[in-house]
Amino acid sequence: MRQDRMTEDNLRIVPGHPLRGELGPDEKFALPGDKSLSHRAALFAAMAEGQSRIENFLVSGVTRAMLDALTALGIDWELEGTTLQVEGKGLTDPGNYEEQVEIDCGNSGTTLRLLAGALAAWNLPALLDGSPGLRRRPMGRIISPLQQMGVRIEGVDGCAPLRLLPTQLPLLAIDHTLSVASAQVKSCLLLAALAANGPTTLREPGPSRDHTERMLGAMGVEVSRRENYLTCITPPGLRPLKPLHMSLPGDISAAAFLIVAALITPGSQITLRGVGLNPTRTGLLEALVAMGGDVQVANRSQQGGEPMGDLIVSYSRLDGVQVDGNLVVRMIDEFPAFAVAAAFAQGRTVVSEASELRYKESDRISALCAELSALGVQVSEKEDGFVIQGGRPPKGGAVDPHGDHRLAMSLAVAGLATEEGVSVREARIIHESFPEFASVLEYLGAVVRGED
Repeated sequence: MRQDRMTEDNLRIVPGHPLRGELGPDEKFALPGDKSLSHRAALFAAMAEGQSRIENFLVSGVTRAMLDALTALGIDWELEGTTLQVEGKGLTDPGNYEEQVEIDCGNSGTTLRLLAGALAAWNLPALLDGSPGLRRRPMGRIISPLQQMGVRIEGVDGCAPLRLLPTQLPLLAIDHTLSVASAQVKSCLLLAALAANGPTTLREPGPSRDHTERMLGAMGVEVSRRENYLTCITPPGLRPLKPLHMSLPGDISAAAFLIVAALITPGSQITLRGVGLNPTRTGLLEALVAMGGDVQVANRSQQGGEPMGDLIVSYSRLDGVQVDGNLVVRMIDEFPAFAVAAAFAQGRTVVSEASELRYKESDRISALCAELSALGVQVSEKEDGFVIQGGRPPKGGAVDPHGDHRLAMSLAVAGLATEEGVSVREARIIHESFPEFASVLEYLGAVVRGED
């Protein structure tokens, strides 16, 4: 067995091999640390005063972009294994920059949006840019409200690159209604509001992840969540943010691929220990249970204000369901994995009100429908979602992940139960969020082959 299947251009998954075993801190492999929390922990630690220590930090392409940004900003940090230590500089300007800081955010929309808010609070001149894919993602959702707060920020046709210029502090407190429920947009504005002249109120049309509110609250910031998806933050003024000392739970978005893999592969039963179970992120579990999936939760606990627990997943006969409304937001990153489950379910699965999927690392609606169709799945694309008709195992074949790490892993998982298996081209993209994905599948019993 090779140490790293991702060194090859293509990854082939051979069908017919059940998954069995456990992942966790005491096992050979564990789930990677939560990506959303890793992004936030690194940046928020830089905004605190004193040294923060974050264990089970996700070491991957997307978090490397955030760490490189901290380096560009003069923030000292050290990474040993998956333990990150950050020397925070506080909420004041972390350095004296007469010229703008240029930061490459890679393909990470989270990095760019969070940094825009932090840089606004720090009042640092900067240029935020990234990959061609990142430049296509809409940034007007943060540009306009930041400008209302007095931030001098400019984009290019509502997209990156974003240029921030020196601003008069304090920023203006605002009462703003987001056009879509978005944790990234909300978090950007919450960070900027740390330097506002009073409480800032943000209203959303539905639920979104609350990792930022929980983490800032643990650092001593007054953040309240109220009815009708309203969030209010009071700037700390002269009070410094407390350093972070926490171990991050396993990423439920990474767990999603393994959960679906076990559900669709006959004879499978796996246990995933220490998975993050934030209620704003567990929509996929609810959808899979509604389909008839055998997913049990044990050993619930909390870490740094974040709920977590163990998941025991067994092969199940699945039935099609309808997904729309608030459930969409609570599983927005897990739709590629969910679509694979739907492809192996009996009956019809309909996804609606999910147009936000078109603005991820790829147009996930179009790309997902095209690649599932290439595998022999009966799927039709809608403007705001898709319809999958299950009932028989897909044939399999070669697929293109369109530069999207989640799409690549979902299509690979499908290969476990197709007739002929699946070959994923340009599989290196998986390193963006789950570098040990292929090795973990092998550890659990899958047959995985690297192909040049």
